[in-house]
Amino acid sequence: MTLAENSFIVLVALCVCVAFDRWLVWLRLVSVNDERGAMPTDNKIAGTYEISAVAGYAGDVAPMVAWKILSEHKNAVLIDVRTRPEWNFVGLPDLTALDKKPALVEWQIFPSMQPNPEFVAALSSALTDKSAPLLFLCRSGARSAAAAKAMTAAGYSTCLNVADGFEGPLNAQAKRGVAGGWKAAGLPWRQT
Repeated sequence: MTLAENSFIVLVALCVCVAFDRWLVWLRLVSVNDERGAMPTDNKIAGTYEISAVAGYAGDVAPMVAWKILSEHKNAVLIDVRTRPEWNFVGLPDLTALDKKPALVEWQIFPSMQPNPEFVAALSSALTDKSAPLLFLCRSGARSAAAAKAMTAAGYSTCLNVADGFEGPLNAQAKRGVAGGWKAAGLPWRQT
């Protein structure tokens, strides 16, 4: 075997080890302690809004309900967990009418799409009120659900997933943004 082939094998093995390590960190972040069972109802919005019960976090809300929570609770925060390219090229929720800005923290780091091992630490350092309503948003609701679980496991009591995310599911023509989600609901958004 040549030196170049050996170097390539070592590089691939190193990449696999790093990817596995990041996966383990992610797994620890999204694992919810089984002893917790159903999510606590001692948050400030339980029973006030239409929230679909989900194991692992406070629940799913429709985009219009998310807007209502953001407008009625000064301490409510919208956390967009999509990637930088999605923010730059697809658009962002526009909260200027509420005198707010979405928090932008990638759940998965582009371009590798590996889980962000600093996600919980970054949000925890910025969000000291563990009872504040935290509304998580991604493209279609999957990454944001994982993020809501992770922050619930970190002790935040009101973590909500915005169902259908920013762009919603694919429609019959394989297009997003018309069948559901923030954009299809007619909520304010902008492109940069």
